Amino acid sequence: MSNSYASELIEEGAAATQLARQRPRAAPRSREQLDVIVIGGGQAGLSVGYHLARAGGIRFVILDANEHIGDSWRNRWDSLRLFTPARFNGLDGMPFPAPRRYFPTKDEMASYLESYAARFRLPVRTGDRVKRLFERDGRYVVSTGSEELEAPQVVVAMGKYQRPNVPEFAAALAGTITQLHSSEYRNLSQLRPGGGVLVVGAGNSGADIALEAGRRGRETWLAGQSPGEVPFRPEGFCGRNVLQPLVIGFVFHRLLTVETSLGRKIRPGALHRAAPLIRVKSRDLQAAGVRRAPRVIGVREGMPLLADGRVLAVANVIWCTGFDAGFDWIDLPVFAPDGEPMHRSGLVESQSGLYFVGLHFLHALSSAMVNGVGRDAARIVAAIKQRAAVRPKQRAWESG
Repeated sequence: MSNSYASELIEEGAAATQLARQRPRAAPRSREQLDVIVIGGGQAGLSVGYHLARAGGIRFVILDANEHIGDSWRNRWDSLRLFTPARFNGLDGMPFPAPRRYFPTKDEMASYLESYAARFRLPVRTGDRVKRLFERDGRYVVSTGSEELEAPQVVVAMGKYQRPNVPEFAAALAGTITQLHSSEYRNLSQLRPGGGVLVVGAGNSGADIALEAGRRGRETWLAGQSPGEVPFRPEGFCGRNVLQPLVIGFVFHRLLTVETSLGRKIRPGALHRAAPLIRVKSRDLQAAGVRRAPRVIGVREGMPLLADGRVLAVANVIWCTGFDAGFDWIDLPVFAPDGEPMHRSGLVESQSGLYFVGLHFLHALSSAMVNGVGRDAARIVAAIKQRAAVRPKQRAWESG
């Protein structure tokens, strides 16, 4: 990205942040009545907010637990760049302000989200973590601890990757070992110097971090089974001009959906299987001196124990072991035995007026991606408008 593009994003984002800090917060109210409550202020929540604002006449609010819009991107490791170019990273109504083939950094994506919320004057309340969502007297109640908000319709606009997942046996590792989850890792300065680095989890996050450590001369192991890899580089000629438009623009967005037989066939596996490596290749890891290792299954004498019986004497462990859904604050019967929310393309049929947006493969394989979330948001807002239009008639009929 040119300096002008980066400056535009950063300046707009900084201005939006400063405005949010200066705006006086209203005194906490015990109960607030709204038409729609959107939980989550990332790209999914902002997309829903954009379409709600365009619908007009809907009183809504977007609640975000983060202190600033875009923190879900900003708080990731420093060297992270998106796998998709700018042409696929704009939300509805506002293209990403960069050359189409540029791959944004995580901070540029964060600043873009801040600018997006500011441009469309979306009512985002940052620093409001939802403690509980439940039903009372036919309305949904969202409790943040300091206040309750009520609405007949609620959108849970976030992915199911909210709470870091670390195995219980991690607590038995020696106190001399520095442990970080990938959500806490920013750069190599956080690690204990002079000792080996074990990255646990061989998906995209693990491969990225292991490559960074290996290239900086750290003795590095990458533990876990490889999920495979995409046979091209996103930045390469074939990736930029042929395969990215085909895979991201058509296959992920149009072909692999719940409306096609192929999409329905692969969806169960896609929900629980790690995605193949996109940017980092096995040969990159090998060239950087990263050693492959089997799964970590426990601890022996304070050190990580591998599935083949070896013990690795390392000074650092980075857990790239994913996240739990973190949906235990939803006090409603909407979950299947495997913990997955039960919905049809985001509509919860067992709980009228409750919706999900931003989940992996919500409607298509692109649903959790920036370029796919807008379509899902538009469909959910259409359902919200339809339900809002019929509710007065239903109340009149019931009272008669």
